[in-house]
Amino acid sequence: MQFGQIRQSSALHPGKILLLVIIYGLLWFGTLNYRHLIPSDEGRYAEMAREMLVTGDWVTPRYNGYQYFEKPPLQVWATAVTFQIFGIGDWQARLWTALTGFLTILAIGFTGARIYNARVGWLAAVVLASSPMWVISGHFNSLDMGLSAFLVGAVCSLLLAQTSHNKSSSRNWMWACWFFMALATLSKGLIGVAIPAMVFIVYSFSAGDWKIWTRLRFFSGSILFLIVTAPWFVLVSIRNPVFLEFFFIHEHLQRFTQDAHSRTGPLYYFIPLLVIGLLPWVLQLPGALIQGWNERKPTFSITWLLVCWSVVIFAFFSVSQSKLPGYIIPIFPALALLIGNRLERLLGHTNVMPITWQLQALGFAALGCIGFFFLSAIGKQARPDEIDAYAQYVYWVIVALIALITFSLYAAWQCKRNGLQSIVSFAAGFFLCATIAGTGHETLGRAVSGIDLANRIKNTIPEKVNFYSVRMLDHTMPFYLGHTMIMVEDPDELRFGVDQEPELWLPTLDAFIARWKEDQTAYAMMVPEQFVALQSLNLPMQEVDRDSRRVIVKHPDTSTATPQ
Repeated sequence: MQFGQIRQSSALHPGKILLLVIIYGLLWFGTLNYRHLIPSDEGRYAEMAREMLVTGDWVTPRYNGYQYFEKPPLQVWATAVTFQIFGIGDWQARLWTALTGFLTILAIGFTGARIYNARVGWLAAVVLASSPMWVISGHFNSLDMGLSAFLVGAVCSLLLAQTSHNKSSSRNWMWACWFFMALATLSKGLIGVAIPAMVFIVYSFSAGDWKIWTRLRFFSGSILFLIVTAPWFVLVSIRNPVFLEFFFIHEHLQRFTQDAHSRTGPLYYFIPLLVIGLLPWVLQLPGALIQGWNERKPTFSITWLLVCWSVVIFAFFSVSQSKLPGYIIPIFPALALLIGNRLERLLGHTNVMPITWQLQALGFAALGCIGFFFLSAIGKQARPDEIDAYAQYVYWVIVALIALITFSLYAAWQCKRNGLQSIVSFAAGFFLCATIAGTGHETLGRAVSGIDLANRIKNTIPEKVNFYSVRMLDHTMPFYLGHTMIMVEDPDELRFGVDQEPELWLPTLDAFIARWKEDQTAYAMMVPEQFVALQSLNLPMQEVDRDSRRVIVKHPDTSTATPQ
């Protein structure tokens, strides 16, 4: 093959890229409505948005009818607007998460093309688009993806600002950086500005680049930041004087330094999550980090800043007393840029990947084959009444493994023929594997969601009746029933809300029993064991319906409906 032919075969064809992006987008968004919402985040944030839409109160977030100030309301606002436009449903509840995740992939591709070259941008987007943690998080209704998207928007804007040779363009990108930090703050709190600040400090010390602080446009950027963030913080504080102490002390300082939320984990908690979340590309990570170390310099270093971004976030949450898997999601786009740059150098001008890449592709194909021998382990932890669901999920896992093996083998075969195509094929295998396995979780999650129970009874429950949640907080049933519930005895994560409005809950089971006898139109939800215990006390209850996890009851005098 002549050199000119090699360069042509390794070139990026805009038409093919557009077609792949469209296909990817259809798969990305087309699976949003297949699964029902599961506890706790998915149900919680969907229900908060539903309540915001129904009550018309866009300032004070509420969950299950109680004040809920753990996080700012940007995602709740966006989801409530989505409900207003498209109706209330599962895909609508996930649209914000999916949209921010998808746009971040495009942003990484654009940024990589601008700060490195077009091929790095494409490869970085491919890496992020196939990283299992990113794919799964983009289809899960939680705050972590939105926060990550805006944090990544901030770091991408910073990179574009610092590498721009046009003063006006540099200024505008820095303003975009401050704007994205503001949106990150409205998504999940002060972490939206604290993380970039920590990264800048570590980067400056480690690279000896102090001039960057003179190019951040602190004055105008801070004004823009306050214009975006201050209105809600001021309004919610005026309406709820207790907000400031709870939000800034309890939800920030105490969450980081104490284990009150029972979310502790060992120092290495995030290591397996990083490996699994970046699985197809994790073998390229050491070389990418070494490459970043070698490119440190007193002037602005793109690659080293990305290394600092990843390391600081990983270390910060590793030492925190509060740990959840989604906390390290913001590092994956930065790692994708680093790995994309690494892969581009491996391709070089020949568009041929080294033998180590071929061995990697074959190795993952082999791992996929080995996975068939562990399928029997999937149902070992199943509840007796959910064994069939686990058996159905095995078929989804089989299809996911087949996709992984097929595309990995094709990637190995293409390694010496078309390196770029080999990388894309390898990525496609992992994207399809994660998407198929994640989508198939509906076979397991359906019972957890309670959707079938809710569908059977929701049209029979009067709108204005009291609905009690006895010693439990079910995160999905209020959303699917379209009805908030009065907490009984165990407020769970609604402790702050019930403390502010104690008249809206019942602190003891005895108080519930007394209220139940007086409330002739009441409904209640409880676990089956609690139902048996109350029956033994001869409490007047009529079972409406149940599933394996919940029992819905009403007062016998509510109606003449036949008990089930």
